[in-house]
Amino acid sequence: MKQLFRWILLLLVAGLSAGPAALKASAAAQEPAPLVIVLEADDPVAPPMAAYLERGLKRAEALGAELIILEINTPGGSVVTMNRIVQAIRASPVPVVVYVSPRGAMAGSAGTLIVLAGHAAAMAPETTIGAASPVGGQGEDLGETMQAKEKNILKATVRALAKERGEAAVRLAEETIQSAEAASAEEALEAGMVDFVATDVADLLRQLDGHAVKIHGEQVVLHTEGARVMTVEQTFIEQLLAVLTNPAIVFLLLTIGVQAILIELSSPGGWVAGTIGVVCLALAAYGLGVLPVNWFGVVFLILAFVLFILEIKAPTHGALTAAGVVSLIVGSLVMFNSPNVPGFVRVPLPLIIGTSLATGAIFFVVMIFAVRAQRAPVRMGAGSLVGRIGRARGRISPHGQVQLQGELWTAELAEGEAPVEPGEKVEVVQVEGLKLRVRRAGK
Repeated sequence: MKQLFRWILLLLVAGLSAGPAALKASAAAQEPAPLVIVLEADDPVAPPMAAYLERGLKRAEALGAELIILEINTPGGSVVTMNRIVQAIRASPVPVVVYVSPRGAMAGSAGTLIVLAGHAAAMAPETTIGAASPVGGQGEDLGETMQAKEKNILKATVRALAKERGEAAVRLAEETIQSAEAASAEEALEAGMVDFVATDVADLLRQLDGHAVKIHGEQVVLHTEGARVMTVEQTFIEQLLAVLTNPAIVFLLLTIGVQAILIELSSPGGWVAGTIGVVCLALAAYGLGVLPVNWFGVVFLILAFVLFILEIKAPTHGALTAAGVVSLIVGSLVMFNSPNVPGFVRVPLPLIIGTSLATGAIFFVVMIFAVRAQRAPVRMGAGSLVGRIGRARGRISPHGQVQLQGELWTAELAEGEAPVEPGEKVEVVQVEGLKLRVRRAGK
């Protein structure tokens, strides 16, 4: 009996000791996997990118995400927008890892500072970072004084962002601004500008597990093992605005918009061409306000369309059309293809030449029809009635009435003409005020 009680007691003790461990294991099994939000920024640094990032940060905070990964591939862009993005990242209560991806991607110019703003940074193999020297709003080199100011401001910014990464990282970051230096993923890792080189998001999450970052001065350890990954897609409006920062799209919108407006002005009273023109020009205006544009190129574009219009008004057998095509090509090249920003998206030369030739061909065809219209016989007014065929409403001898084009006219026979019987066809030979001089048709 004592042996039985002893066994019962041992079982109770074992159960009591195993209970908490079992409950703990059960709770751990029921605890949801950490959530990682992925944002994809594959455009120039412009307002659409900033709006998308800010929305993603708010979404991650609302969902209680463990981490935000900002996949970036950008040639750079607006310094004002860059500062907005940097401020949003540094103010985020959720850790942000900026990841230059995929292979072949770059974080150029303003993108360099966005990478440094992340609480952690990573790059995919075969990616680059740097060349952050400031340029003007039209891609031109700044004056000596202004360039010194801009460089010193940006260097102070990178020193503040990279100070936790070591002296080598700060030195390389400053060189990207001072001398437009660029670094590969391996070089940036060696200098400490980035924390990891990862082949993809899964590899990055594996390396981030257990990594410590500072959020508002407090150290936070990341737990990414078994994390759920959710990508926040761009909205339609964000995608549209991002597309409008593509110089090729802006170029096409400008060309179509101006042509449509000219068509509307040449044939007033319609609404389709005018509406299309206004919409295209409004969308192009947004892109022109965001992109580094050389406005000297816009002058050539305006000159091109002026030459096209002059060709229609005063035909020169294609001379002005040819000059307009050349002006359109030169203007397009100067307007978007002159920025000194490394890797900045430019208008493809075949697109420029093809669009310019097509535009010139359209105006040349219009010119041909205009010349034919000027040489064609008059088809309106009283003169257009000469040669028309009508029918006699009664006997014309020599006066009577004629039905012509649905109208009843007073008619008089031409000199030497025999009387015309009712219903016979007559031909108009002359118009005298409201009276027609006619003869029997078929003579």
